[in-house]
Amino acid sequence: MFTEKDNEDIKARGSNPLTVKQQIDNFISGFPFLQIIKPATVGDGIIQLNEADTLAHIRQFDEKTAGGASLLKFVPASGAASRMFKALYEAKDALEAGASEKDVKSKKDIQYFFDNLTKFAFYPDLAQVAGKSPNELSALEVLKLVLTEDGLNYGNLPKGLLKFHSYKESNRTSFEEHCVEGALYAQKSNNSIDIHFTVSPEHQEKFEEHLADIKSKYEQQFGAKYTIAFSQQKPKTDTIAVTPENEPFRKDDGSLLFRPGGHGALIANLGELDADIIFIKNIDNVVPDYLKPETVKYKKALAGLLFSLQEKIFSYQQVFDTHHYSALQSVFLAEAASFLENVLNVKPPTNQYYTEKEELYHYLKNKFNRPIRICGMVRNEGEPGGGPFWAKNSDDSVSLQVVESSQIDFSDQKQKALVESATHFNPVDLVCACKNYKGEKFDLAAFVDPATGFISKKSLNGKDLKAQELPGLWNGAMADWNTLFVEVPIQTFNPVKTVNDLLRKEHQPEE
Repeated sequence: MFTEKDNEDIKARGSNPLTVKQQIDNFISGFPFLQIIKPATVGDGIIQLNEADTLAHIRQFDEKTAGGASLLKFVPASGAASRMFKALYEAKDALEAGASEKDVKSKKDIQYFFDNLTKFAFYPDLAQVAGKSPNELSALEVLKLVLTEDGLNYGNLPKGLLKFHSYKESNRTSFEEHCVEGALYAQKSNNSIDIHFTVSPEHQEKFEEHLADIKSKYEQQFGAKYTIAFSQQKPKTDTIAVTPENEPFRKDDGSLLFRPGGHGALIANLGELDADIIFIKNIDNVVPDYLKPETVKYKKALAGLLFSLQEKIFSYQQVFDTHHYSALQSVFLAEAASFLENVLNVKPPTNQYYTEKEELYHYLKNKFNRPIRICGMVRNEGEPGGGPFWAKNSDDSVSLQVVESSQIDFSDQKQKALVESATHFNPVDLVCACKNYKGEKFDLAAFVDPATGFISKKSLNGKDLKAQELPGLWNGAMADWNTLFVEVPIQTFNPVKTVNDLLRKEHQPEE
């Protein structure tokens, strides 16, 4: 299947031929669907904090932070913003093909865009590149200035570099909003703020230039020192593409075609970071300052809950690590098993009761010795996003999982009904702890479920191909983590998926 040169190229990427062969086998066999047991709901997999609980967890977080706990904010920011402007691209193409402005603006979203043009945070920049009021320009001229290199070039920039919000002093990109937000809950006791952005290679220089422009301003504003780092998806996480017949897809020069493995590849980037607590949030989920307090409140509460949970888990890790099973009392093992099942929500394999003491010891030791994540979940109000479910794992245990639609067999009416009965979805609001009780980092690759990948149809130069994405960052890549779900307010979730989302009241100045 592979030539000697293919094998050399594969090894040069940091991968190996056996891994790539497994990827091809995945194309042939497909990925199995995840078996959902039931939706996670409030009181059955989702914790609902009252005000007293919330404040107690915030105090715990503040105490740990004051005591020197290291904090870090991790922001996936690799994607281009082109999908945000899909409707605008279609309108531009139609106008260039001879359609009238009246016909183009008959589409509701296009008319809404032009009717509210002055409300976008990027409007002052648009006027500057136009050299006049954009209202004096034709619709086609405005669209070209927004999307192309002749103007703002927003169609080719990442979301992190787009102006999202308007302020009296100056308007901010989503990158800046993450810097501000980080100062409000990720500032350490030494006043340093660590933020890590994953970016595309072609965009990193622009991010670095933007950082140089704004860094000193926010350091002065918050009396803090920013340490902001960037990384890219690693070539070794790229996956091979195949033809529709599942043969390796070759480029015109005969070399193998590899494609980025999706955001699940970022588990490798996450695994290289060193902090006691890592906050994860998408680049487009930010709000103006007047709405930030609610976000900050719940970020701190989730982190405080994680710290409390971690203390108990660490105590179990230490006992299991330093004692032979024969030295442990049955009452201790029963207590640990109860904590695992009733607090960490890990149900043992069906019909497996671990009657042998040694079996139970090794099962518990394995389950406690894992990274931890607390995931915020919001009430389902029609927004897109994966959902929280109880699901069966590869070892037949049942635990809480973030499940994406691609993992669900919708042809199975029972599975479909379970999905339709879900009450919450995942806004990608995670707080993670990736070290054991000794302060050693876990090898995060060891906790990925490789059976949760995804296959999609693509093309290159007019030729059809199939692509493979790695298990998603917050679902399959974290499938074997200890997991808690906590309900957070819908106000903490304000993603920007289309340009007109920036016109929502949550992204507009305070009235």
